[in-house]
Amino acid sequence: MINIAVLLTCHNRKQKTLNCLKLLFMQRGLGHEYSIQVYLVDDGSTDGTGLAVKEEYPIVKVIMGNGNLFWNRGMHTAWANAAEQNQNIDYYLWLNDDTEIYENAILSLLSAANLTSGQSIICGCIESPSKKGKLTYGGGNMHGNKRIMNYPADGILACDIIHGNCVLIPKVVYNKVGNLDWKFTHAIGDHDYSLRAKKVGVLSYTTSEFVAACEYNEGSPKWRQPKVKFIDRIKNLYSPLSYSPPNEFFIYEKRHFGLLTALKHFLSIHLRLIIPGILNNKQVSINKILTEANQ
Repeated sequence: MINIAVLLTCHNRKQKTLNCLKLLFMQRGLGHEYSIQVYLVDDGSTDGTGLAVKEEYPIVKVIMGNGNLFWNRGMHTAWANAAEQNQNIDYYLWLNDDTEIYENAILSLLSAANLTSGQSIICGCIESPSKKGKLTYGGGNMHGNKRIMNYPADGILACDIIHGNCVLIPKVVYNKVGNLDWKFTHAIGDHDYSLRAKKVGVLSYTTSEFVAACEYNEGSPKWRQPKVKFIDRIKNLYSPLSYSPPNEFFIYEKRHFGLLTALKHFLSIHLRLIIPGILNNKQVSINKILTEANQ
């Protein structure tokens, strides 16, 4: 029996969460030798997400959060519970509830894992639901000062940095790398995990095909918009939902790219906060700063 623990965290997206679980339990190609157990953190939802999940999918283990966990700490909590409650897990699967996995997604991830003898992280390639074939999330490599996304190809592709939408982690990798880092509240924990793994000799790969659909979150953050009040720009920048607050991003960059790079971007981010129009001609956004961390 191959045991797979699926890890999710959610907040006030009841229909998306239920749809995600529906697609998960409709997976094809998995015989009786596979067992799936879902660990879902309901991080203080007020729309009845946790109750709805319990009623429709009683097999799912629902863990209640306090509303302050967000993605990274919610996933950390789900992972810690899964690891503690089941010692026989062979794979952990990170899954975002806004990611619509295809019916062969898990089989594709497992097939990719087999190509690495189950010793590597497998990041699923995600495409736009409105523009099929357009990569939105997946894995990427650092080339010079640019982060290059990896597109599906004839075979799995090595990558340095992963997005956590749909990621398969063998237990042997978990035993070496451990859980997501609690220091990160919402974002950047997935990037950090793959880079931590690389330091201990664990490689990451993307799948050779798209395994799910999820639209890319675009748009200029409020903290860079001149029309937004300064105090509101500060609050937005230091909100966990700003992608990654500067203090957390500093930890990430210092850990993986050195003190000078971390200081450089810490200062440049705050310069853009104070003078939001600066560098507009280059269209520098927080996502670009954070994902092209080594520029």
